Amino acid sequence: MALVLALDVSGSVDESEYAMQLNGLSYALNAAEVRAAILSNPDNPVYLSVFEWSSQNHQFLIQPWIALDSHDAIDVAVRRISAYQKKRAGLKTALSTAILFAGELLKQKEHCWQKTIDVSGDGKNNIGPSPRQVYELDTFRDLTVNALVVGEPAASDSATAEEEFTDLDLMNYFAREVIHGSAAFTLIAYGYEDYARAMQQKLMKEVTFPVLGLR
Repeated sequence: MALVLALDVSGSVDESEYAMQLNGLSYALNAAEVRAAILSNPDNPVYLSVFEWSSQNHQFLIQPWIALDSHDAIDVAVRRISAYQKKRAGLKTALSTAILFAGELLKQKEHCWQKTIDVSGDGKNNIGPSPRQVYELDTFRDLTVNALVVGEPAASDSATAEEEFTDLDLMNYFAREVIHGSAAFTLIAYGYEDYARAMQQKLMKEVTFPVLGLR
């Protein structure tokens, strides 16, 4: 399979939150169960590419395409992602342009039978076409777009994250407008502090379904 991860670096994401995205992704890729799932079918490796996005003219590669066909290859990706320094970010949230950019990346992996875009975000598209307009293009006919929605963390230590989650409108927006494909799904991170857990869960779901045939 080919998997593109798109990380939000728009104006709503501060430096510490962006660092939590990079560190969270590195942690998730490095988790033993994620490694095992990625390497479970060596004859059909997972190809990974990662980029950051914000406004319409801001998409920068963090990790160019790499075949995660060994522990050494995963180590390379983890080190590169961990060491990446954020580029100058725009303030707008051009979700649709990020999805278009990811679609172009996936054209480089036409031989892959499963092609997935994994987009993280904490806000709605506010410039350019809507994601639904983008999905009318032939490029997205056979692609899956999943979403990791970053909401507000719990307001108090006494409540669970689920009880305190207030971004239902944002979650519904991503479920209605952003995800794409018959098997597409959304997951929630309860604040950027929860990003590593949510990303690990998301990667497990993405790499075990196409590779191992499990839902």
